[in-house]
Amino acid sequence: MTQSDGIVKPKTKRSKRFLESRAPKLTEDVKTAMIMKGGNTSQTVTQALKDIYALKKPNAVLYKKKNITRPFEDSTSLEFFSKKTDCSLFLFGSHNKKRPNNLIFGRLFDFHVLDMIELGIDKFVSLSDIKLSKCPEGTKPMLVFAGEAFDTDNEHKRLKSLFTDFFRGPTVSAVRLAGLEHVLHFTALEGKIYMRSYRCLLKKSGCRTPRIELEEIGPSFDFTLRRTHLASDDLYKLAHRQPKALKPKKKKNISHDAFGTKFGRVHMQKQDLSKLQTRKMKGLRKRGGGVVSEDQDGQTAKVAKVES
Repeated sequence: MTQSDGIVKPKTKRSKRFLESRAPKLTEDVKTAMIMKGGNTSQTVTQALKDIYALKKPNAVLYKKKNITRPFEDSTSLEFFSKKTDCSLFLFGSHNKKRPNNLIFGRLFDFHVLDMIELGIDKFVSLSDIKLSKCPEGTKPMLVFAGEAFDTDNEHKRLKSLFTDFFRGPTVSAVRLAGLEHVLHFTALEGKIYMRSYRCLLKKSGCRTPRIELEEIGPSFDFTLRRTHLASDDLYKLAHRQPKALKPKKKKNISHDAFGTKFGRVHMQKQDLSKLQTRKMKGLRKRGGGVVSEDQDGQTAKVAKVES
């Protein structure tokens, strides 16, 4: 490839396809996460990274070698690997005396760190510790967030958005009932974040709708919120800005209520109701050409003609 005036021009078809895959699109590809460990890790952190990689596959890249870097102090290494692998999400695991069993969830915008949140593992149950059948690889999970903090506290709001980005999977137009078999549940309670993974079991209920049961399949985490690096409000809005082509076009005289019911207003010209054509009924038909007769009291009455 040659570079002139800041524009990279491909010389081969392969390089052209590569640049097209990295170019901005109206509908972006599924976000890929890079999962890496720091210079010093524990067995808990190593196994936790492997289990989260199993949940995220196939949209994840697992680095097996150690990376001596500290994301909160210098993020250039993360940005380099992000540009190399075209990943917009990352998970970094480390362990030291000051911050034992440490996980950093983060995301990037334009190959620069947008925000990242550090979580400490207080309790961990691995996938291999629960001897039950697991969900197939690539299953799109249902995300459930419980706890008032996810709606009121700014840091928990960003953590909810980050977890949604990380675990949401591909965007699909329709989902069959049997495909809803994986649930990721996040609970914020008393300064802790509890992450649980369940499998949905569809049981017979005697009617058309099946009975739902949940069984825990792992992994299971008890997190403590540690350091945070959040993007400014302006940069956060810029990262969420949509192209004009994707924004729904506004239609005049159409509105929706709180329940999603669609209402339309129709404008009509003034009508003359005296000329309104109604349904023809025999009892409303006008009768004409009657004969006037006089009774014994001198009153007149109209008698209809009888044709012979």
